[in-house]
Amino acid sequence: MKSETFIFAGRKNSSIASIFQDRFFNMLTRRHIRVKVMQSIYALTQSQEADLDKEEKFLSTSMENMYDLYLILLNLLREMSKMAGEKLSASEKKYLATDEEKNPNRKFVDNQVIALLVNNVSISDELENKKLNNWYLDEEYVKVLLREMEESEFYRSYMSTRESTFQEDKEFVQELFKEVIAPNEKLYEYIEDYNLTWVDDLPLVNTFILKQFRKVKPYAEESYFLPRLFKDDDDRFFARELFRKTLLNDEILAKEIAGKTPNWDADRIAEVDEVLLKMAICEFLKFPSIPVKVTMNEYLEIAKEYSTPKSSIFINGILDKMVKEFQSANKLNKAGRGLI
Repeated sequence: MKSETFIFAGRKNSSIASIFQDRFFNMLTRRHIRVKVMQSIYALTQSQEADLDKEEKFLSTSMENMYDLYLILLNLLREMSKMAGEKLSASEKKYLATDEEKNPNRKFVDNQVIALLVNNVSISDELENKKLNNWYLDEEYVKVLLREMEESEFYRSYMSTRESTFQEDKEFVQELFKEVIAPNEKLYEYIEDYNLTWVDDLPLVNTFILKQFRKVKPYAEESYFLPRLFKDDDDRFFARELFRKTLLNDEILAKEIAGKTPNWDADRIAEVDEVLLKMAICEFLKFPSIPVKVTMNEYLEIAKEYSTPKSSIFINGILDKMVKEFQSANKLNKAGRGLI
């Protein structure tokens, strides 16, 4: 499984792989669901609270809120286009307007890909229903991004002509998103302050949007830019069940780990590693339809991203040992090809 690197606000993040799939137009992959569950269990452990329902609601809300982040970032492009258009109109109305101001280059304002967003009634309805009017209230961020775009070399190159193909417009929007919007520190800080759970969602949402732009067609329907959050109800159910089963079986899972780490004192094991181990063991024992190899691979990748440099090696050794023991004891009741 090939992973893609994405830069956001000067931070290099390994993105969640296989985010966009032609067959299933959804944002959340199983891996990102696992990450969300891990974060919620870790937060519950740190707070030392026992309010399972409250934390489960937080988990659900944090996943749903990811869609709001997606809409807000898409709307940035709409607002940048709108602001650029207003600037051109103001220049045209000057008393002593130059010939260039009277007949401005509208190539960016009329960009065909951004036009798909601007003219998308469904996006407008979603923004209104969710009351996501961030850039109306905080338009200085739109101004900052618009100015940065106008000062860029790729913008000057793009605007050196007055006409472009859909492919050229598409390539420009990708460049704009990668080089201006995604790496902007002020935007990052704004989003972080607005909703703390969005910080870990940014790499996935940014990469998802970028892949949408790469694949968009001139005849794209409105629904193209309104993907599903979950692939299906099974994925939504998986998030809740993984969270609940891991916490409700905490003592049993802790006992399974005990004794498997002779060279590691309990207090030396990173807390995130402990959570990941418990979740993985829970999948081994409580989720018969998930293949062992899938569980192993997923948690090793998550460990590389969210824990210490040596965590993946440590977790791999423990899980590999436990799988062999579970197989010997006939504890792995996997369905179908679950052991392959």
